Amino acid sequence: MDIGVPAEIKTAERRVSLTPAGAGELTARGHQVVVEAGAGEGAGFADREYKEAGAVIAGSADEVFDTSELVIKVKEPQAVERARLRPHHTLFTYLHLAADRPQTDDLLGSGATCIAYETVTDDAGRLPLLAPMSAIAGRMSIQAGAHALEAPQGGAGLLLGGVPGVRPGKVVIIGGGVVGEHAAEMAVGLGADVTVLDRNPAVLNGLAKRFGGRVRTVFSTRAELEASVADADLIVGAVLVKGAKAPRLVTRDMLATMRDGSVIVDVAVDQGGCFETTRATTHTDPTFVVDGVVHYCVANMPGAVPRTSTLALSNATLPFTLSLADLGTDAALRSDEHLLNGLNVCAGAITDLAVAETFDLDHVDPIEALDRR
Repeated sequence: MDIGVPAEIKTAERRVSLTPAGAGELTARGHQVVVEAGAGEGAGFADREYKEAGAVIAGSADEVFDTSELVIKVKEPQAVERARLRPHHTLFTYLHLAADRPQTDDLLGSGATCIAYETVTDDAGRLPLLAPMSAIAGRMSIQAGAHALEAPQGGAGLLLGGVPGVRPGKVVIIGGGVVGEHAAEMAVGLGADVTVLDRNPAVLNGLAKRFGGRVRTVFSTRAELEASVADADLIVGAVLVKGAKAPRLVTRDMLATMRDGSVIVDVAVDQGGCFETTRATTHTDPTFVVDGVVHYCVANMPGAVPRTSTLALSNATLPFTLSLADLGTDAALRSDEHLLNGLNVCAGAITDLAVAETFDLDHVDPIEALDRR
């Protein structure tokens, strides 16, 4: 199979979808890998390394798309990239369609087969291709939040971990999944006062066992959420609903109860965000202030650590990429229910129920859509 790796073009996005080692795995199986010149530079991988792995270096993104059947990316395709997609293409990347109607419409119109990393599952019902970036984003949320709390950044001038004789900052994490767990680990490590809210007792029990008395676990009701928001110095939004738009849990009225200079970090921004006041920002302009509260809502947080993120993502996606290349898209999807769960758009139809419901579009069974290809 011909596999294309275009350079990422989203603002300040330095990750690449495939490492030279991954390219070597594919070329060793007889596949052609075409990498856009400079695609790996932001993550520390030179064109020379891809050449040594047997890949071909293309001079432009147009060449990558024109010569490839399987296109693998990191972030959702931008408008200019979506215009390059054709019915013979299989796109394998993060999509987050439920928060992006224009992208959804363009992918439907392209006729391409689009598989979303974030809805691929495993035997335990987890999201193995989302997990590595969720772990990184969770850890980074505390770093970013601690920095935003500094006075020169518009924050309250608070050291999150405090010092002997001075109370530490109060961190509230909404959601106890992968993002929330890793955020809690970092916050505990800094010595902060940490509370995690979730509505799943099993999740709360697991966090209590892991962190003991170092993390306060609270079943999330509206009353508990309101009280926690009002008392927080830093809030991390770590809510995920598979394939769907994130629920807006923190209203502007709640925001008004927070102290000036407090900070929110909305990791759920890729899926629309869980704060009413969220709007996506970039690494070049990461924050804004509403009602005295600093908002950090960068939509590709792991892009700030592209080396770590690229290695973690490629490790997770490579087995599925190999399957798509070895078997072909149709056979790979039909033979693996977990990869099939990643199918969001196929033959001009929405195959993910959550996306279809979000936009009130017709939903087509994934196998039926494959039959139409």
